[in-house]
Amino acid sequence: MPNMRINIGPIHPSTHGVLRVVAYVNGDTIDSVEPHIGFLHRGVEKLMETRMYMQNPSYTEKLDYVAPMGWDELYVSSVEKATGATVLENAQYARVILLEFQRIASHLLWLGTFANDLGQMFTIFMWAFRERAKVIKFLEDVSGSRMFYVNMRIGGLNGELPEDFKERAYSLLDYLSERIPKYRSLLDNNNFFVSRTKGVGVLSKEDAIAYGASGPVLRASGVEYDVRKSSPYYIYDKLKFNVPRGTHGDAFDRYRVRYDEMLESIKIIKQTLDLMPGGSVAGAKVKLIGQPAKPDPVIISRELPRGEGIIYLVPDKQKPYRIGMRSPAYINLSLLPKLAKGAKFADLFSIIGSLDVVFAEIDR
Repeated sequence: MPNMRINIGPIHPSTHGVLRVVAYVNGDTIDSVEPHIGFLHRGVEKLMETRMYMQNPSYTEKLDYVAPMGWDELYVSSVEKATGATVLENAQYARVILLEFQRIASHLLWLGTFANDLGQMFTIFMWAFRERAKVIKFLEDVSGSRMFYVNMRIGGLNGELPEDFKERAYSLLDYLSERIPKYRSLLDNNNFFVSRTKGVGVLSKEDAIAYGASGPVLRASGVEYDVRKSSPYYIYDKLKFNVPRGTHGDAFDRYRVRYDEMLESIKIIKQTLDLMPGGSVAGAKVKLIGQPAKPDPVIISRELPRGEGIIYLVPDKQKPYRIGMRSPAYINLSLLPKLAKGAKFADLFSIIGSLDVVFAEIDR
């Protein structure tokens, strides 16, 4: 029987979000943990059912303030499928480029904060935020906003791309290709980082599948599943890229998968830029909403930075009749009791950090 109960949180949003964890420990060994969520719940899905279709991207973007463009694109794509709208050819290429840059920015923020959580790794924190600032500036110049872009429109983007879009994208890729590979030698050869992550929070392949894990957390356990490969959308079936996987399913593998994914995203963006045909990317104006082609429910999924995001949409004439969202962060957080059992109490924060959770997405 545990001899102590420790209450952690609710933790301030400047860390991983508003989370309360109750840990039961024997000495410094965790017997069990209970994550308590709901501190940010605001009924987003019900709110979206009272708004016209293109009034909702501002809600979906705030589900994941680290990678808002992912949920923005996922929702707009569900509306496009419901209305029978087609995405302009060049806009498909542009969306892939922007989404992969957003993935890199998301992983950089995670890596910087994760290393900082473990202590004595402020160098990586500064490096990651330096590179992320370059990516965010690029996305800002394309969309007009630095944090919440709301730049997806039915059929394309909110406007045409800057004239120097390709040149700046290539330049940014060259910069990232030079900087990011330096992270690995610093982290992999750091005894402190390795000891705090290797063998910590191990998730077997079987448990990852059984619990419905998603994204880097799933792939770190050796499961080769990526929506971009299994159910390609836009032009992903034309691109050559690998799906990074781990072998041990521990916190170290979850770091390595995300690190390798950044390098794969660079490859994806370069190929997309090379193949980009040119032409308009501007989608329909917001007021041109239109009536859905058919009232059949729509289910659509995307590979978001944190895992597979799914939207279930029952369309109505001018607004969603019903909308439900599957959050990869919510699913991955449910693994915490499994991962933490038997771990040292000091490793609890390494385990939580390795899951890369965003609580605005979890609570909704």
